[in-house]
Amino acid sequence: MQWKIRDRKIEFDRTWIAGILNITPDSFSDGGLCLSPEDALKRAEAMLAEGADMLDLGSESTRPGADTVNAKEELVRLLPVLKALRKRTVVPISIDTSKTEVARECINEGADIINDVSGLSVSGETMARVVADSGCGLILMHMRGTPKTMQTLTQYSNVTSDVLSELNEKVYSACAGGVDLLQIAVDPGLGFAKTAEQNIELMRHAGLFHKMGRPIMLGPSRKAFIGKVTGKEAQQRDCGTAGAAAFAVLQGIHMIRVHNVSCVRDAVKMIEAIKE
Repeated sequence: MQWKIRDRKIEFDRTWIAGILNITPDSFSDGGLCLSPEDALKRAEAMLAEGADMLDLGSESTRPGADTVNAKEELVRLLPVLKALRKRTVVPISIDTSKTEVARECINEGADIINDVSGLSVSGETMARVVADSGCGLILMHMRGTPKTMQTLTQYSNVTSDVLSELNEKVYSACAGGVDLLQIAVDPGLGFAKTAEQNIELMRHAGLFHKMGRPIMLGPSRKAFIGKVTGKEAQQRDCGTAGAAAFAVLQGIHMIRVHNVSCVRDAVKMIEAIKE
């Protein structure tokens, strides 16, 4: 499976671990921990030392019920960290945003990937054009509504087939806007407009998303459905996350987005060793 990011063509010979760096005051499990550039850089360097294959930077919380943040505030939080990281590492850096102006500025400062949790629903063709012109990677995630409204939009006839169909429409829209299919990766959107039971169902059938012919990212990390199974609060869900990640590896998922890189990296290494 090939993913085209700027002038690089990535072949996934193993599962990638994407380290989550939330530069926010209100993310559900780590809000406020990395709000200052100094704290964010310290956490990013720790994740790189733990074996992160890429870093995913976000400065707007997308937890259920979260309020939106304007583009200016996103950039105030993001740019100092992005600029400093770009000088320190060559690993791909992803920006979690749905705003065209944020994507454009971050790409100009060296970001490699735009992770649009709205799947282009917010910025549409303008975001597609920015990505197409830059050659950056684009992760299209499935979500209905907004973080404020998404948990009222969980009615599916069959969650896996419906999400697969809706994600295909997002890929079509991106390509219609000029994005090369090879630039695109997809994310079924665990925790976004899904109940706990629906998230588990998506995990169970995640391998079906290989039908799309694009790299697949999953983000189970510390999500509420893990808490429902384990009875643990968000900060204590890393072991449950490692279990979900191991199952994802068995289904051939290409990238797993997590808070605790070290824990999940060890689990992934073991599963890959056993598979070999």
